[in-house]
Amino acid sequence: MVDAQISTTKNFFAGGFGGICLVAAGHPLDTVKVRLQTMSRPNNGQLPLYNGTFDCIGKIFSKEGMKGFYKGMATPLVGVTPMYAITFFGYSLGKKLQTPTVNGEYSHIQIYNAGMLSAIFTTPLNGPGERIKCLLQVQAANPNQSIQYRGPIDAVTKLYRTGGLRSVGRGTFATLIRDVPANGVYFMSYEMLKVKFRPKGQSDDEINPLGTFMAGGIAGMLFWVVGIPPDVIKSRLQTAPDGRYPNGIRDVFGEIIKQEGLRGLYKGATAVFLRAFPANAACFLGYELAMKFLHWLSSNQ
Repeated sequence: MVDAQISTTKNFFAGGFGGICLVAAGHPLDTVKVRLQTMSRPNNGQLPLYNGTFDCIGKIFSKEGMKGFYKGMATPLVGVTPMYAITFFGYSLGKKLQTPTVNGEYSHIQIYNAGMLSAIFTTPLNGPGERIKCLLQVQAANPNQSIQYRGPIDAVTKLYRTGGLRSVGRGTFATLIRDVPANGVYFMSYEMLKVKFRPKGQSDDEINPLGTFMAGGIAGMLFWVVGIPPDVIKSRLQTAPDGRYPNGIRDVFGEIIKQEGLRGLYKGATAVFLRAFPANAACFLGYELAMKFLHWLSSNQ
């Protein structure tokens, strides 16, 4: 049994617009996060490249200007429209495949399941996209080294020439491990908080911009509560030289625990949470506004 009120087509287009809003609001701090997660450990007596989030922000700005915060943005911006379109399509499909409760509402577990399904749809696109984005972000952190990749297309071309599709898609399984549980939490918490922040007497069809903004922002932060450890592993794996981690995720995890302890799995957490609120608040607000526009458009045809 499916819910006829859910339109996967509208969710597809509205999700794409929400994704564009997310990248525009969140990419600068995503760059900071990746730089922190992937910086080399200093030798004895040496200072680390970045002494925390705000030091990283200051050094990027002083050495590269505002442009430095947007390195690698072309990849997520080009990929984010179909990726988030597919995310919201997968989420809406996940709901349609389940039977809502007697009053027509979905339980929290059903929403969580639909959110997990959305990650499975997006990972084949998201994994390679994350690989290219991270390589370009990390490359910009080493100005003394020669530029290896001139942009996303050049990066894909060179990776494919040297290692085929396997090289382009390195870290895709790690991306799946991050996104499946985290997407479940993401959508479940958003739907719960949206109701919580809805003014008394307002219907579900009406947009409460402030409530949507708050619900989306908090949901984004809860995504990363679950997602940071696998994200650190993913970033290390995707930016490592060929052959460094022959056993993939297992080798990366073992190295982090041995050298840095559990704390190493939360590298870049400050930047992640600073980014998560505005980026995901913008995403859900953009999504809800786009859905309202699409409902209006279809009713006037």
